[in-house]
Amino acid sequence: MKKYGDITMIITISGTPGSGKSTVAKMIATKLGFKHYSTGDFMRQMAKERGISLEELGELAKIDTLIDKTLDDRQIQLGKDEDNFVIDARLGFHFIPDSIKIYVNVKTEVGAQRILGDIKANLRHEEQAKDIQDMVDKIESRKKSEIDRYTKYYNVNIHDLQNYDLVVDSSDFTAEQIADKVIGFVSSKSL
Repeated sequence: MKKYGDITMIITISGTPGSGKSTVAKMIATKLGFKHYSTGDFMRQMAKERGISLEELGELAKIDTLIDKTLDDRQIQLGKDEDNFVIDARLGFHFIPDSIKIYVNVKTEVGAQRILGDIKANLRHEEQAKDIQDMVDKIESRKKSEIDRYTKYYNVNIHDLQNYDLVVDSSDFTAEQIADKVIGFVSSKSL
């Protein structure tokens, strides 16, 4: 098992839609030589297997608790079985409590513009929107759905910044700048 310095660690990254958390998580994993996991990827795969959109899967998750349970169990097991990985997961901080917990925030309009740009570049296929306001509405709806579900199931608000060791805002920074900031923070924690 590769160690960062003399310690092993797990870094969980949560945040708002369009904040760049997945990109940041991948960069951090690459720079540290860690594995990368993503519940967004797990959910996209689950939606694809069911032949529905990610948005439809989110709606279905409101009534089918097995969807969230499957994702949750996967995170819990990763936290028990592995070290030296980065996971971008809304509830990673909750299911892997011994991790270094990072939250990446972004202004909703900036996140919406990023998501629309990803759709245009064929980097995302699940979230169709007719314009920026439609995407802002979809983001707000998604955040509300997640807050409602996670509060109901776990009595946890993923947007309560007190849950995290480091909170960064990516609105005016590149993913690389955010990744470097997180690595600097992680390095200071491992000394």
